[in-house]
Amino acid sequence: MTTTQEALLPATRRALLHRIAVAQAEGRAPSLVAAVVRDGQAVWHGARSSVDGHGPDETVQYRIGSITKTFTAVLVMRLRDEGVLDLGDPLEKHLPGTGAGESTIAELLAHTAGLAAESPAPWWERTPGALRPELSDVLGEQPLLHPVGRRHHYSNPGYTVLGALVEELRGAPWEEVLRAEILEPLGLHRTSPQPEPPHAGGWAVHPWADAMLPEPMEDLGRMAPAGQLWSTTGDLARFAAFLARGDERVLSAESVREMRTPAAPAEAADVVDGVTYGLGMQIQCRDGRLLVGHSGSLPGFLANLTISVEDDVAAVVLANCTSGPLLGAVGADLIRIVAEAEPRIPEPWRPLREADSAVLELVGQWYWGTHAFGLRATADGLLALAPLTGGGRKARFRPNSDGTWTGLEGYYAGELLRPERRPDGSVSHLDLGSFVFTRQPYDPEAPVPGGVDPEGWRGIG
Repeated sequence: MTTTQEALLPATRRALLHRIAVAQAEGRAPSLVAAVVRDGQAVWHGARSSVDGHGPDETVQYRIGSITKTFTAVLVMRLRDEGVLDLGDPLEKHLPGTGAGESTIAELLAHTAGLAAESPAPWWERTPGALRPELSDVLGEQPLLHPVGRRHHYSNPGYTVLGALVEELRGAPWEEVLRAEILEPLGLHRTSPQPEPPHAGGWAVHPWADAMLPEPMEDLGRMAPAGQLWSTTGDLARFAAFLARGDERVLSAESVREMRTPAAPAEAADVVDGVTYGLGMQIQCRDGRLLVGHSGSLPGFLANLTISVEDDVAAVVLANCTSGPLLGAVGADLIRIVAEAEPRIPEPWRPLREADSAVLELVGQWYWGTHAFGLRATADGLLALAPLTGGGRKARFRPNSDGTWTGLEGYYAGELLRPERRPDGSVSHLDLGSFVFTRQPYDPEAPVPGGVDPEGWRGIG
C-alpha cells in the first residue's frame, strides 16, 4: 500500500508525528511505528526510534500478537458464509472430543464459551509451542471455568480451538489456509507466521531504569491462531481498510459488519468503560466515537489496530517493547486528530433515480401513542425510523416482497413493520411488532389497542 503523505495537511501530519513522538518517549519504546488510513488508503506513516538515523518504515515487521485472532475469525466467517458451518453450531458437531463441545462457534468467536484465559503452565508466550502439541495440552483437564454463554471471558485457548476447527474443515494447516484465503487475496505479502527480514527485535524495558533485555521469540505451535503473526503497518493498513469495507474476494461488507457488532454480554465494569466484543473484534466507545479493531501483545511487542467506520479513518500502531506506551490510546488519538482536523467530506446529495409511490405513502410523521416519530426513505432503498425529539428507539428496515419491512438493528431488529390498509387501499396505520403507529396521536379512526376515549382530547377543567 503506497502512502500518500500529501493527502493530509501539514498541520495534521505534524500533530500525528507529535502524538507518536510523545508515546515513544514517555512509553520508553525502542521503536514505535504508525500509519493512518483514510478512505481506504494509507495517507500517513510515521516512526520514532531510539537508534539514531534508523526509522522503521511501513515494510518492517513487528509481532502483532492477538490481532492474529481477527484473522482467524475471518477464516471462520468464511466457512459460515460458504455454508460449511453455522455460528450456532456446537463445537462438538465439527470438532469432537475437546471437552468444550457444548460451546457454539459464535461463543468461541466472542470469548463467551466459558474457557480459561490461558493454557496450563508454563507461560505459553515465553515457551516453545512444542510443549503443547495437542489441543488437550492447550485446554487442560478442566477447559470450562464459567457457564457457557453467560459472560465475556477473554480466552487464548478459545482461538486455538477455532484454528483447529479451520484446519479440520479445510483439511490443511492454519497457516496455509490463512495465506490462501486472506493474505494473498488482500496483498498482505509482509504478513507471516514467522519473522521475515527486515523485522524488529523484541525487548523488555526495565521499569525502573533505562535498560533493556531481549525477549525470546517462540514459535507458539498450537497457539498460533491466537497470536503468532508478524506484520507491518503497511499490511495492517490494508487489513484495516478490509475490516471497514469488506472485500468480496475474502468476506463481504455485510459479514465484516457482523464481526463489528457486539456479540458478548458486557460485565458491569465493561459497561462503565464503554467496551465490548464482537466476533473477533474489540469494540469501544471513546470520546463519543465508536471504535472497532483489536490490540495485541507478546513478550517484546505491542500492537494496535483501531477503526472509526463513521469517520472512515483507521490507525495502526506497533512497538517493540513488552510494556510501556498505551497503543490503544495512541491509535484512538491518531483517529481523533485526523477526524477533527480534516472531517470527512460527505458525498453530494443526489435525488433518487425513481420514486416509489408505495414507499412515499409511508414516509413522514407517525405517532406511537403520543411519541412522535419520523419515517424516511433512504437512498439505499431502506426505511429509517427515528424519534423526532430526544432519544428513543430507532432502526432501519429492509423491504420484503410482500410489502412488509424487516428491522435491521436495535430494538426492532428482526421485527416486522406492516402497513395496514383501509378497504380503499390507503394506509390506515403501521403495525410494528404489535405496536400501532398512527398519523395522529391515538387516531380514533385506527384500531388502537384498548380503544380511544370517545370524548377525545380535553383540558383539565
